[in-house]
Amino acid sequence: MSIEYDLLIVNGLVVTDQEVREVDIAIKHDKIAAVEARGSFKNAKAAQVIDADGGCVMPGGVDAHVHLEEPPLFGKGSSADTFETGSRSAVCGGTTSIIVFAPQQKNEDTLMTTLKATHAKAEGKCYSDYSFHLLIANPSENALSEFPALREAGISSLKIYMTYAALQLNDGQILDVLLAARQHKITTMIHAENNDLILWMTAQLEKRKMFQPKYHATSHPAMAEVEATYRAICLSEFIDAPILLVHISSPAAAKHIKQAQDRGLPIHAETCPQYLFLTKADLDKPGFEGAKCVCSPPPRESEQDQEGIWRGLEDGTFTVLSSDHCPFLYDDNETGKKTCITDEYPEGQFKYIPNGCPGVETRLPLAMSAERLPLTKLVEVTSTNAAKLYGLYPRKGAFIAGESDADIVIWYPQDKLQPFQLKNEMLHHNVDYSPYEGKTFKHWPRYTILRGQVVWDRDGGGLVGQRGQGTFLHRGPSSLKGSLSDEPWDIRGF
Repeated sequence: MSIEYDLLIVNGLVVTDQEVREVDIAIKHDKIAAVEARGSFKNAKAAQVIDADGGCVMPGGVDAHVHLEEPPLFGKGSSADTFETGSRSAVCGGTTSIIVFAPQQKNEDTLMTTLKATHAKAEGKCYSDYSFHLLIANPSENALSEFPALREAGISSLKIYMTYAALQLNDGQILDVLLAARQHKITTMIHAENNDLILWMTAQLEKRKMFQPKYHATSHPAMAEVEATYRAICLSEFIDAPILLVHISSPAAAKHIKQAQDRGLPIHAETCPQYLFLTKADLDKPGFEGAKCVCSPPPRESEQDQEGIWRGLEDGTFTVLSSDHCPFLYDDNETGKKTCITDEYPEGQFKYIPNGCPGVETRLPLAMSAERLPLTKLVEVTSTNAAKLYGLYPRKGAFIAGESDADIVIWYPQDKLQPFQLKNEMLHHNVDYSPYEGKTFKHWPRYTILRGQVVWDRDGGGLVGQRGQGTFLHRGPSSLKGSLSDEPWDIRGF
């Protein structure tokens, strides 16, 4: 009998964003070939069979907020992870597709040069599939005119900032971007914090000689996010352009988002594990240790804030749960967290600490180990919705025969993995720490499969995928809620 399938996955509990079923999956030529009742393929011949043994079988994770190989944008710090090491870390944690930022510099008048340079960094090096968001620091007339070329090149999303001197756009520039993005069906991601409020708070802290890492959280109060979130929603509504508000940390900001969504506006939102598993107290560790958890927005005050973010995931306020993987070495005074330590400031200066935390590998295991979200909701926010929002569905984030890539994460059956405390040495990034070291994990992927090929086999060699196995993902427009009107934006309406 000739081989019918390349791979069969049997006896698993198959979970999508819609349902949980006891079915088997057949794979051929990189694609999902069939999803049938358990036992349907018992007489079929396959090159490989994986007995999922009652474990959950989910679409591979799609992490749409990943920073790799970026130039120094915030002082001396530069990314610890390359496309090779970051994508390697991703597949070892169950994520099969990443979308990475391609940052334009303020002095650049084009986006296409940025895109070309980022392709060169990634091509032939990735373990996972990958794509890019253009990060716009200079929305010049020429840069905006390149939006059609971006779409033709398979880029359907971009990111802008309301803070940081190297990246901040004023409201007029934001409106320019939103108008052009609306016209060309590009999803705009917005980092929403009030820059002047952060600068004012920083100055107040410095007057009081408060420089330690813990004061980073004080300098980025929730009000900075709350105000900017509301302002971003207003600008989006004015242009009738869909936006995605990234890494929301504050329940009060989430409330603004929910109210906008309830009014039918195309407002999407993202949160991240640091706002579910860390608090402000994690920045208040002896000496400089708290710098490991410095990111923006920072983790908030208490478990009550964490609870508000969990509720936002449960009720649909948050469209996606991304990692915001932004890796810097800790014990490094050349490009890492310790670049801000001097003889005068032996515990550093919070405003100069490279801003971000690693997390692409721990995102899915943390969410799974929390055992808080229904399994269908977990798939929705970690895979399917990201695929829909960023123009990858149903190729990614689904198990649709003949259409979906065979990207799969298989978990151990309940109680078949001994809970363990995470050590950084277990991870596969190029970072010397994890903010989640010491936390207990109840779940970790048993297998990660990329387009039908096993790339992570925890009990059979660990990382078994190959550098360069990942391919660039040419993306179309979002299939989630977009502009309310199909008509061109008309200034006469105001």
